[in-house]
Amino acid sequence: MRKKRNYKRNIPPDMKHGSVAAQRFINYLMEQGKKATAEKIFYDAFLAIEKATKEKPLTVFEKAIENAAPAVEVSSRRIGGANYQVPREVRIERKFMLAARWIIGAARAKKGKPMAEKLAEEFIAASKNEGSAIKKKQDTHRMAEANRAFAHFQW
Repeated sequence: MRKKRNYKRNIPPDMKHGSVAAQRFINYLMEQGKKATAEKIFYDAFLAIEKATKEKPLTVFEKAIENAAPAVEVSSRRIGGANYQVPREVRIERKFMLAARWIIGAARAKKGKPMAEKLAEEFIAASKNEGSAIKKKQDTHRMAEANRAFAHFQW
């Protein structure tokens, strides 16, 4: 049986900044369909970034996503009864998705502050090439580098 075709969705840009990336991030941030809550958290985080860095929050956000996005990742491949971690390049859409997921996960893992503040801290840290999301990216790159010998198993 054929695999179902994955259709590309057109996501409209967000209202305040006119950025499709910001809207996609808000969608990833959203839980249980509560988009208004996700937008409030995101825009409050932008206000916190502006206060802390005196820079445009959209540039900090874009820099953070760019820094946290991985270039390579490993995927499991079963060959001859053994599982190999095969390094492969990451597609552009997946890069954004992984970077957003890691930044949100790092912010949620922190305790004791409102989510907007934690998200703002994570954006600022990622834009400076620091923080948990960047560590996750480096671990992924390290894993791909260690398994470079299995690169010929790519499909």
